[in-house]
Amino acid sequence: MADEGSFLVSLDVGTTKICVVVARTIDGKVNIAGIGSHPSTGLRKGVVVNIDSTVNAIKKAVEEAELMAGIKISDCVAGIAGAHIKSFNSNGVVAIKEKEVRRDDITRAIDAGKAVAIPADRLLIHVIPQEFIVDDQDGIKDPIGMSGVRLEVRVHIVTASTSSAENIVKCCYLGGLSVDDLVLSQLASSEATLTPEETEIGVGLVDIGGGTSDVAVFANGSIRYTSVVALGGNHITNDIAIGLRTPLEEAEKIKKKYGCAMSKMVGANETVEVPSVGGRKPRTLMRKTLADIIEPRVEEILSLVNDEIKRSGCEKLLASGIVLTGGCANLEGVIELAESVFSLPVRRGYPVGIGGLVDVVNNPTYATAVGLVLHGFKENRGKKVRFERRDMFKMLLDKRFIKKVKAMFKDIF
Repeated sequence: MADEGSFLVSLDVGTTKICVVVARTIDGKVNIAGIGSHPSTGLRKGVVVNIDSTVNAIKKAVEEAELMAGIKISDCVAGIAGAHIKSFNSNGVVAIKEKEVRRDDITRAIDAGKAVAIPADRLLIHVIPQEFIVDDQDGIKDPIGMSGVRLEVRVHIVTASTSSAENIVKCCYLGGLSVDDLVLSQLASSEATLTPEETEIGVGLVDIGGGTSDVAVFANGSIRYTSVVALGGNHITNDIAIGLRTPLEEAEKIKKKYGCAMSKMVGANETVEVPSVGGRKPRTLMRKTLADIIEPRVEEILSLVNDEIKRSGCEKLLASGIVLTGGCANLEGVIELAESVFSLPVRRGYPVGIGGLVDVVNNPTYATAVGLVLHGFKENRGKKVRFERRDMFKMLLDKRFIKKVKAMFKDIF
């Protein structure tokens, strides 16, 4: 855990919103001290498509968080998501030097596990140990001090598109923030929403955001599988806008206020006032009509997630069921629909294990942002790794800067 009283800032760069959370440790507990949020229009499916819009949204979210927390923000732990994220499992084997496992043996084993061919346009984000095997004994979480001659580690490797990661870091830099670390969004969400019992028994996390749905499977206390489905809440909003012939902004409001993922849960006489486009008068429609539009799209998203999990071979690991989080987890009826799709118990994932402004962030929408600060404080034991990673991301920006300087002097001389 971080030093007592120290601050940490997280930045959730989402498709629909930019969220900044400021937290500090008090009596060994992470307390939320401030939060800032601003609508995001510069991203599509988790990838930056407009630098200026994203930078402006980051600045406004940061200003709001600074005002609430009463501190000046200069660096952050940022989340990364999107269809460009790729992950896979790997193994690494080394000989134990002193017949007793030491820290350097673990480091060498992990280095061997990540010694795989990664394309030049891919950036290594995480190398997460799943379990260690000493000789023939598997299922070991911490092998330090164990006797043996052969150490094997199974790791989960997460990579991202270099250009996508670089654009996120660049937007943060232009928004006045340096990036200490980039963290996979579903990994962050798991820190805030899953219990140790769930990750030990086996659980699936589904974070349905605006542009994508992020999937992660945990079992035996570690991550087993991650994936991204390129459908999210924005697709539901688009369906409503087209189906009800209403502006996108109004469609989003209608979805949040009146949306239901199961039409049979809607009363026969419930109505919704729908603003029209082109200056026409608002219309009154049955709420069941709205549910009939939402249900097929939500079912499609959940079915694609279920197919991904089955394709990975992890469906038998989900003994404790599915945890739904992200903005779309707030939809009425989504839990019941998910239970019918997955044939498993399903619950909403709210941020837990925090203090301070708990009521403000007690919403699945803030799971990733809160999880990022929890992850950051947990990883503070390895400050050296985080600082090295920050330097690596700075180098991504510096390379472009050096090229520009060389080109400028070449033109002059």
